[in-house]
Amino acid sequence: MASIANRRSVMVLYTDPQSPLSHAVRIVLAEKDINVDINFVTAENRPEELNEINPYNSLLTLIDRELVLYEAQIIMEYLDERFPHPPLLPVDPVARASNRQLRYRVMRDLYSLIDEIESEDEAVAANARKHLRDNLTAISPLFDQKPFFMSDEYSLIDCCMAALLWRLDSYGIKLPSSAKAINKYAERLFERESFKQSLSEKEKDLKSV
Repeated sequence: MASIANRRSVMVLYTDPQSPLSHAVRIVLAEKDINVDINFVTAENRPEELNEINPYNSLLTLIDRELVLYEAQIIMEYLDERFPHPPLLPVDPVARASNRQLRYRVMRDLYSLIDEIESEDEAVAANARKHLRDNLTAISPLFDQKPFFMSDEYSLIDCCMAALLWRLDSYGIKLPSSAKAINKYAERLFERESFKQSLSEKEKDLKSV
């Protein structure tokens, strides 16, 4: 593994062109303007190299010289520590732990529904769409209080939320009028230049920029 990684002088990211978690990682890279070689790959054109360096056969993989990472949250935190400006995590340990906890809840309560939404079983997919819509509507009042996710500062949790909210149209989810605050929050995220730069060609087709 080390010999393969050491051949790279520039950071390399293997990423699915449509996965929301892969997109969240690319948003972090764009926010920090990191020099990285981004390779869009799918299960059909998976390079042999990934079989050697990623033991879980997942597509999302970051190579930074001898370091190989393949879990989205670990990758995002590594990038924030490796390239500290602009910071995407609070300095205060309590606030940092709170950010991690919020991201855990976003993964558990929202992202966990994506596989079911994409299921071929329409009953399963419809139920998951309803749960995602209801969960987002329930947290919408939070975005009346702060410009970002329970914070005055843009952070890693906003990167995760941006990738998810961008896909609502493609998931067949329309938020009710009572979720006006989260819709405005989404618009703020989508207007960021870094967000626009992070989009793959396939992601651009999911929604009008």
